[in-house]
Amino acid sequence: MRKKIVLHDDEMPRQWYNVVPDVPNGLLPPLDPETKEPMGPEKLAPVFSNELIEQEMSTERYIDIPEEILEVLKIWRPSPLVRATGLEKALKTKAKIFFKNEGVSPVGSHKPNSAVAQAYYNMKEGVKRLTTETGAGQWGSALSFATNKFGIKCKVYMVRVSFEQKPYRKSIMKTFGADIVPSPSPDTRTGRNILEKMPDTPGSLGIAISEALEDAASRNDTKYALGSVLNHVILHQSIIGLEAKKQMEIAGEYPDVIIGCCGGGSNFAGLAVPYVPDYLEGKKIRFIGTEPASCPSLTSGKLAYDFGDVSRLTPLLYMYTLGHDFIPPGIHAGGLRYHGMAPIISALVRENIIEPVKLHQLECFEAGVLFAKT
Repeated sequence: MRKKIVLHDDEMPRQWYNVVPDVPNGLLPPLDPETKEPMGPEKLAPVFSNELIEQEMSTERYIDIPEEILEVLKIWRPSPLVRATGLEKALKTKAKIFFKNEGVSPVGSHKPNSAVAQAYYNMKEGVKRLTTETGAGQWGSALSFATNKFGIKCKVYMVRVSFEQKPYRKSIMKTFGADIVPSPSPDTRTGRNILEKMPDTPGSLGIAISEALEDAASRNDTKYALGSVLNHVILHQSIIGLEAKKQMEIAGEYPDVIIGCCGGGSNFAGLAVPYVPDYLEGKKIRFIGTEPASCPSLTSGKLAYDFGDVSRLTPLLYMYTLGHDFIPPGIHAGGLRYHGMAPIISALVRENIIEPVKLHQLECFEAGVLFAKT
């Protein structure tokens, strides 16, 4: 039995998979908040690169990955698929448990899969600076790494509670040359307004997104990069599941259940969506998306058009949401403190393809400690 399955560099996927054309009953388009009409690419152009806008709206199933992006991804990809035999023994289960180890990336998460692509496309279009939000610091670290690779400056608005909880993430971002401030910050009108009303707020991803968008819109040399939720981010993350499919074939196995945590949805979607065509063709697979009980957008939110940020600067997205002004408790999993969910994940939940489950923080800590010990 192989404990770990590692693909060679030349086995890495050369295309991303876009699940949008395969979602039953489709996705509802983002709306212009002023007109309530479907938003065209020209409205997104002030803050996003043109290529990323095309990917966001694309209905092509496969999109080529540029060689320059592949060369950076090869630093750590393909990532290993590992059989968790110790956990199986601890749980006394007959199930075979595999995990895709995205922690081998330079910043320790799956986030660079999209950060590298976003930094590359912005660099190609002459953008000199990117702004972004980050919760626990994983996305901020990833974009800092990626912008450093392509010679772009980076400004990160880090949710205040995580800024105070996780000093080492700030060290990683600074290592790659990023400028980091706690959000809400005095650097933007959004931040100043919130600090005046709620000086002790722990912050939220919705606030940090507003600040990053406001910053990007105020400068001609700057664009915005988002770490989750949007279609193009899930497109880039599909490399996880595409690799996993090859690795499971090598292992001689096929998954009965695919599980992942959901904040904005990119991590779980990256692993799960390449299996959606199999499901639609009749394969019996369960897709289980887990979310925090303290921020349960899928299990307690409503499916509706809502803003992606507090200041209502984003397009209206059709998604499961707790409301754009929802401020979740300061749980440790800062990256999961988001009021909404990716429209792709939301549509797959709507179609009863994904099963959402909410979990409490302490039971997750206990399970994590058990996993670590095995």
